Amino acid sequence: MTILSMAGSSGTLDPLPKRKMSYFSNRYVVGLTVTAGIGGLLFGYDTGVISGALLYIRDDFKVVGENSFLQETIVSMALVGAMIGAAGGGWVNDAYGRKRATLLADVIFTIGSLVMCAAPDPYVLIFGRLLVGLGVGIASVTAPVYIAEASPTEIRGGLVGTNVLMITGGQFLSYLVNLAFTEVSGTWRWMLGVAAVPAIIQFFLILLLPESPRWLYLKNEKAKAIAVLAKIYDPDRLEDEIDMLAAGSDDEFQPEKSVSYFDVFKSKEMRLAFFAGAGLQAFQQFTGINTVMYYSPTIVQMAGFSSNQIALLLSLIVAAMNAAGTIVGIYLIDRCGRRLLALASLSGVFISLLILSGAFFLQSTSLCGVHTLHGSCGSSLGWFAVLGLVLYIAFFSPGMGPVPWALNSEIYPEAYRGVCGGMSATVNWVSNLIVAQTFLTLVSLVGTSGTFLIIAGFALVAFVFVALFVPETKGLTFEQVERLWRERAWGSDGSQQSLLAAEA
Repeated sequence: MTILSMAGSSGTLDPLPKRKMSYFSNRYVVGLTVTAGIGGLLFGYDTGVISGALLYIRDDFKVVGENSFLQETIVSMALVGAMIGAAGGGWVNDAYGRKRATLLADVIFTIGSLVMCAAPDPYVLIFGRLLVGLGVGIASVTAPVYIAEASPTEIRGGLVGTNVLMITGGQFLSYLVNLAFTEVSGTWRWMLGVAAVPAIIQFFLILLLPESPRWLYLKNEKAKAIAVLAKIYDPDRLEDEIDMLAAGSDDEFQPEKSVSYFDVFKSKEMRLAFFAGAGLQAFQQFTGINTVMYYSPTIVQMAGFSSNQIALLLSLIVAAMNAAGTIVGIYLIDRCGRRLLALASLSGVFISLLILSGAFFLQSTSLCGVHTLHGSCGSSLGWFAVLGLVLYIAFFSPGMGPVPWALNSEIYPEAYRGVCGGMSATVNWVSNLIVAQTFLTLVSLVGTSGTFLIIAGFALVAFVFVALFVPETKGLTFEQVERLWRERAWGSDGSQQSLLAAEA
């Protein structure tokens, strides 16, 4: 079988023919995807639940209410844990497998949730947040890779995108839980402790699932790998998939021993791949998703709605829109392709950020301030800002939401996939922390309008980055993607040795 086909002189890689599996055509694959995606649910829930829980933590612990640094630490410690978990999770994935990494994440997350629930003081609570962050960090690396390696090529993007849907679904669930426990004794303890339930469920479900077939094959457990593949593919296709798996494991790009983080930077192919993957993860955060979500209540207030209940309802609506947009992305990512979807997403994000910047600028002018007294200018500008918010979520969620995670699950060779996936996820978490720690400072220096304008500038830079450095991987096998990076690094034949010989 030919595992690589070329189209024209440009060296473009064509998808393999006769690959017709649809998203729901194999219940086993869908079940594996949803089970692995519970890690994404934990990811989303943890990032969303703390905003509501913190209101009640401040009431229970007087020292927290009086100390803004403690409040910031309670929120951000999970982010610190996630960075550590993502960095170490890549190595755990490669050394011990995707299944064991998931089980480890569940154990750590469950312990962290129970520690937070029973915390007698804010310092134990902070320790629990660190543990939960570690679990989330490991899961953020493991789930996309595990799903991708068990996915048929033609629906891989949509299945990995399901993990992002679980993240947005987790955020939506966290807002519902916050509302459900507002009148219950021990409010915040329930909010934080209930997260242990899906982690425990995933732990036992994962025990019933196999290890990734590609990881098994790489570790010379070929019979087990083939047994897993037989549950995914029909007999006619199974032989081709095994041939490609064998070709990939014998490839010169696969090192003879486990790779380290430093090995990633020793070859040009890996540097190019990691630059594209990590760059996408950074731009996902620097294009402002968390800042826009943060300002959503302010935007609604500009529209003339000052009620706290309306603000809470908005959080639910925004989360629901984010999830709905992710579903659209799941549908499009294997039809339009990752690169085109990201470019279209960034175009819309850029326009919507300009609208938000303009609305805040006009709202801040003295002329508008005078008219606001009569209710006309403030209301119309508020709705103008709401339009920007709606457009932003509508464009961001189908593209820059799932594409960075999908691409990072498929652009690295098998032996590097865990390490590189962990490093790129760490870049995402670090970028998240940078944005969170600098946003309010930036607002104080240049104003809200200026801040959104700067973020729009990042969206423009991100568009250029994707256009120049991110290849299209729609419909390509993992082996084809490896060859693609060789071609980008060394020429059309993909071989450094052949290139050097030709020059000689």
